[in-house]
Amino acid sequence: MKAWVYGEYGASGNVLKYEAEYSVPEINDHQVLIKVQAAALNPVDYKRMLGFFKGIDSALPHVPGYDVAGVVVKVGSQVKKLKEGDEVYGNVNETPLQNCKRSGTLAEFTAVEEHLVAIKPKNLSFAEAASLPLALSTAYQGFELTEFTPGKSVLILGGAGGVGTLAIQLAKHVFGASKIATTCSTGKIELVTSLGADVTIDYTKEQFEELPEKYDMVFDTIGACDKAVKAIKEDGKVVSIWGKVTAPGFSFLVTSKASDLEKLNPYLESGKVKALLDPKSPFPFSQTVEAFAHLETGRAIGKVVIHPIA
Repeated sequence: MKAWVYGEYGASGNVLKYEAEYSVPEINDHQVLIKVQAAALNPVDYKRMLGFFKGIDSALPHVPGYDVAGVVVKVGSQVKKLKEGDEVYGNVNETPLQNCKRSGTLAEFTAVEEHLVAIKPKNLSFAEAASLPLALSTAYQGFELTEFTPGKSVLILGGAGGVGTLAIQLAKHVFGASKIATTCSTGKIELVTSLGADVTIDYTKEQFEELPEKYDMVFDTIGACDKAVKAIKEDGKVVSIWGKVTAPGFSFLVTSKASDLEKLNPYLESGKVKALLDPKSPFPFSQTVEAFAHLETGRAIGKVVIHPIA
């Protein structure tokens, strides 16, 4: 199969290479083989490639990629729900850092456990579906872990990013937030407002932690936990998805599971929660290195997606 592969750790522009004849992964009894139609990039992809997690990572070489949307072409003997021809989406790595798959989603085929992928919502394209799994589960689990209940207020740091754009929508449509505030740059205010933000804080003009308004929850997607803890009410909670943690804030690593996607599928199918692709997406498979370069600028809006594959 055609695949993007790195055999040593380093910057994507230096180590990521195109292979025209790479081995198709074998499936075990509990896995399905997916013909990849689209794959999304996440910051964890390039951090892993740089070797941030090499002490707990699987052995090189790696085909990078967590998020996938595609068609099941083969099923293991113990697979119960899925069948050949099913259009599915998911995150192929159950945990984002430890023992990740050596053969990820930036290839023509990928193997994944049945419990990690869900049936693709019919109204979403493969590119839209691929953009969702890791970021959607991260946003959903962040609210779940803080035991967020309807009527509470939330401040989302980094509202225009992959997780942030979905966190705004989940706060509004799934978790019933009474007030949704978010930080973003000037040019992204219109976007986050259209997604459901009630209050926008332009970080180029003001510091959110210095403002008088405090929140029941701060969802930190940018690694600013030390400032986030200054923006909560007395009994408020801060959840962070990366960076150093300052008490009483806490961080978590997302656990990939199809059940999250299945719970949220009705919101996707109704159009209440929308996939948001970066304006430069989708990148063709041949421009995967350029797609990584764009993601690494930190200026992507929504998700960077590769489609079509091969």
